Amino acid sequence: MAEKPNILLITCDQMVAQLTGAYGHPVVQTPNLNRLVEEGVRFDNAYTSCPICVPARSSLKTGKYVSRIGCYDNGAMFPADQPTLCHYLSIAGYDTVATGKMHFIGPDQLHGFEKRLTTDFHPSDFSFLPARPEGGFKDFSEFHAQPIAIDYVTAGVRQWSTEHDFDEENHFRTLEYLRSKRSQYTGTLQKELPPRDERPFFMQVSYCFPHEPFHVTQELWDIYEDKDIELPEIPGNLANYEHPMDKMLNAYHGTHRVNLNDEEALYNMRRAYYGLITLIDRRVGDLLQALEDYGLKENTIVMFLSDHGDMLGERMMVQKRSFYQFSAQIPWIISYPPSWKGGIVVQEPVSIIDVMPTILECAGVDQKRVLPIDGKSVIPLMEGERDRNRTIFAEIHSGGVTIACFMVRQADFKYIHTTGYAPQLYDLAKDPKEWNNLAGQPEYQEVERKLHALLVANFDPDQIERDVQESLARRRLLKGAMDATGLPNWDYQPFFDATKKYWRKG
Repeated sequence: MAEKPNILLITCDQMVAQLTGAYGHPVVQTPNLNRLVEEGVRFDNAYTSCPICVPARSSLKTGKYVSRIGCYDNGAMFPADQPTLCHYLSIAGYDTVATGKMHFIGPDQLHGFEKRLTTDFHPSDFSFLPARPEGGFKDFSEFHAQPIAIDYVTAGVRQWSTEHDFDEENHFRTLEYLRSKRSQYTGTLQKELPPRDERPFFMQVSYCFPHEPFHVTQELWDIYEDKDIELPEIPGNLANYEHPMDKMLNAYHGTHRVNLNDEEALYNMRRAYYGLITLIDRRVGDLLQALEDYGLKENTIVMFLSDHGDMLGERMMVQKRSFYQFSAQIPWIISYPPSWKGGIVVQEPVSIIDVMPTILECAGVDQKRVLPIDGKSVIPLMEGERDRNRTIFAEIHSGGVTIACFMVRQADFKYIHTTGYAPQLYDLAKDPKEWNNLAGQPEYQEVERKLHALLVANFDPDQIERDVQESLARRRLLKGAMDATGLPNWDYQPFFDATKKYWRKG
């Protein structure tokens, strides 16, 4: 890469990789993501570092696992002293720009970005501070007046929604910025255009969808008329497969307060979700077309990924927070036609923590100047290197669970450690739906022992549990003070200087 490439990072919220045409789904229409795969690289075993929004996004920015930075749940502050990929890119001469859903909690609402073009969708304070009771299980009806699961049985057609509003503004600002970077920067001969920022850009555009509520316009709904909409897989003897971690999450999401056996509701949920995935795909298409129209395609790396997935009724579970494939696996696609041939599929496990070092390598940042992180660049895998023993971890310790929980993925095996409860071990090659728990079976004893050893060599569950408890205690106190005073207000206010736009003075 002789010239520093532009980098466009497109992220969405709660997308299930398996439910996209780009990952082989026969019904869900994603022609633009398909094109990215044809022109680039698809990672078939990409995972979140934590199956919940704020922690996963902090991992993406820092290249670290969430317990290294203390960002445990959706009400956790992202520490301002954590170097992000944007800090390194700024030093390397990049214009760093954010638009859309960042989910930053705390007074630092930039984390190395030079500018943000929109405010955020969710609160930037401790409003999402979770309940985390002792004892493992609890009915969260007092905490959640309406259960989270209500959005999974009320999906369907709506004229519009707040989420549509946000993504529309976000999308407009992104296209506006890309137009400002056009290769033919000319205007009327009567007046010179103002000097332009000639730096390469790193831009993250982050959409709300396909996160619930699953509200689609009639046009999106009609796309899947008479199509084969697969319903969640729920065996009649589901209780035999439920793990204590599943029960914790179901209590948190309030699945017992809605009817997840209603086939019509499940059909509407999946059909609307398909429509929202197609909507995101159209957004991607608009951005790809803009890169072509404005002469930017040949020198712009495009990455697409989600922060985590969604159970979508599988196993009678909803939302995220679990380590099952629908929740923990994410789509990750990278395209840069001038440098990498298309149609490459990488099977090794990779993680959202690998995004930062990959981007920094693409940008030519000297890796020796990067402070210690957990992630590793995936470029060697893209260029043909194979690593059968590549191992990634995921963790969640708050915001739905009440104990320290971990996942280890190596080769075909996934190991899940739920502190104080029996482990889970799945062979994903033979059992992709994760129904056959191999933990405790003599023939898999060595695999289980090896993966558990990797876990405890990299994480201290007891210390993490103490850290979580201390963090929650601090944040509860701060939230009480902020609720009493209404201060400080950390919501981001984007600023546009109207005196410098269009044809103004002079």
